[in-house]
Amino acid sequence: MSKDEQLIKALLHPSKKEQAFNTLVRLYKERLYWHIRKMVLDHQDTDDVLQNTFIKVYKNIHQFKGHSRLYTWLYKIATNEAINFLNKRAKRLQISSEELQNRALENLQTDVYFEGDTIQYLLQKAIISLPEKQQLVFKMKYFEQHTFDELSEILGTSAGGLKSSYHIAVKKITHFLKLHETFY
Repeated sequence: MSKDEQLIKALLHPSKKEQAFNTLVRLYKERLYWHIRKMVLDHQDTDDVLQNTFIKVYKNIHQFKGHSRLYTWLYKIATNEAINFLNKRAKRLQISSEELQNRALENLQTDVYFEGDTIQYLLQKAIISLPEKQQLVFKMKYFEQHTFDELSEILGTSAGGLKSSYHIAVKKITHFLKLHETFY
């Protein structure tokens, strides 16, 4: 039995659930934080989305069927939570999701947790210029180094379609950076 299978078994056992959940959080907290952070950009918002992700996992662990790896299931929940968070915020502010991302990018420059330089800022700006799906695929492939098969499991899309989205995103980002190369 794998460690994930042991962990899931413990999560489903009432007397072991709390300890197993603490282990789960310890194992996946940092990876999920950075996954969400790349989507949401803001540290505080990322913490909120991460907390909501773990709450959803805690409440729904019994629905995990083992058809995918545990971390794939966790990433899928985190991705959906981040997208829902961004959509709700845009709707509440009565702005488009693109405008919300532009505001988040502006705030990123003053974020004490952002250690980037000009080129990193421009890369983030190039990424938010992409359509939402291309952004997501690019971030998960480029920054988190997921395989296309993993992305297919997480996003529920064919690996071929994801490869195409990724390569189009790379071309658009390259073009954007070339247009702005005088800034760095």
